[in-house]
Order: sequence, then structure tokens, then C-alpha cells
Amino acid sequence: MTKNSLLLTVLLLLSVSILGFSQDMKPEAGKLYNEGNALLKENDVNGAIDKYNAALQIEKDYRIYYQKGVALKKADRLEDSKVAFEECLKLNSGYEGALNALGGVYFSMGNYTASIENFEKVLKSNANNSIKAKVKKNVSLAYAKLGNESLAGGDANKGIEYLKKSVENDNYDAAYLSLAKVYSETGKYDDAIAAAQNALKYRSKITKGGPYYYMGMAYKFKGDVTKAKENFKLAAADPTYKKTADYELGLLK
Repeated sequence: MTKNSLLLTVLLLLSVSILGFSQDMKPEAGKLYNEGNALLKENDVNGAIDKYNAALQIEKDYRIYYQKGVALKKADRLEDSKVAFEECLKLNSGYEGALNALGGVYFSMGNYTASIENFEKVLKSNANNSIKAKVKKNVSLAYAKLGNESLAGGDANKGIEYLKKSVENDNYDAAYLSLAKVYSETGKYDDAIAAAQNALKYRSKITKGGPYYYMGMAYKFKGDVTKAKENFKLAAADPTYKKTADYELGLLK
């Protein structure tokens, strides 16, 4: 799952609530704002940005900055989008839409710590439970990124800490799989089995081979050859894990 595809379906959830609400803006600013929204719906991103810029020349309104930030993010102008959302929050510091969207921009920039900070502000806000549930998925994804970065940097303890926070916020299958791997590599075999079982239970994007493979490794090191073979055979049915699973099965003959 890529950085952009991770969040595009949830980043703009809160924008719907403000589209079209321009009655209390100055008339010309409201007209330009609505025109920008219409262009954005038609995917004319640059045209929308021009309309929002023109509207902002007339009135500094948090909704205009927000929609400008949305358009800039769609144009992959992340730094400019960040600035627009920050300007929105200067005018309305508690606006959940901008906090969520700013978190998404930071995520796309690879700044997962700042991303989490903004997402968690939404969780502490008065946003409804449906929105908070979706934002928790964003938090989970960001912690998973931090966890895998820590593992890649050789810090297993920090990686486990972040990955556990990931699955505490949402049952993210890939985070459970990463936990199964690191637990099996650090001798926490029962934890590895539990994490692999959860990866299968909540499986959405990952294939089945990984969880079965790491369960096989855990059972192997626990000395349970029968269960190790069972899981390696299941893992071998997955092309991604077939070679390594077959290798382990060969060692257990």
C-alpha cells in the first residue's frame, strides 16, 4: 500500500461538511469559493486553486484555505498544501477537517510523528465516532510506518512498541504480520504465533503465506515439528513464500 493510496479515501472525509456553505462570506468571495469547489469536483485542480486564491484576496476564511489545501494536495504540491491547512487552523484551530488533512499531508511527506500528532488532535476533538474510527485507521498506518522504519534501522524494541500502537488503534493486518516476523526473530515465539493468527483473522491486504510462514518458524523454534510442517505447507501455497517455506520443510525432513 503506497503513501498516497493509504489515506486518499479518508483524508477528505470532513470536507463534505463545508462544501457549499458560503452564505456568510462576502458575496464575491463566496461566489469564487463555490466556483472553486465546482472546478475541484470536476478535477480541474489548477482552476480551483486560482478561484480559491482570488477568493482569499477578498476574504481570509478558513474554509477557503481548507479547500485550497485539498486542491493543492490533489496536485501533489505537499508543502503548499501544508501551508494552506496551517493557515486554515490559524483561523479555526479546532477544525477537525484541517487537522485530519494536515496529518495526511505529513504522512505523505514521510513525517509520521507529525502526522500522528495531528490525527490524535482529531481523536480528542468533538468529531463524531464514525469520523474518529476512520482517523484511528490513519493513526494505525502511521505507527506501522514508524515501526517498520525502526525495524529496518535495527531497533527491534522500538519497532515492536510502534507496531503494538498500530494494532491498538486498528487491527491492521500488515502491522500484525510485521509483529509476527520480529517476534519470531527475537525469540518471542508465543507472541509471534498470536500476532500471525491476528494477521490471518483481520487479513485485508496481505496474503496468507506470511502469517503461516512465521507461525511455522515459531513452532520450529519451540520444537513442535508437526505444527511447523503444517504451517510451512500452508505457506508454500503462497508464491511469495513458497521458496522459503519449501526450504524450511526440507530442513525438517
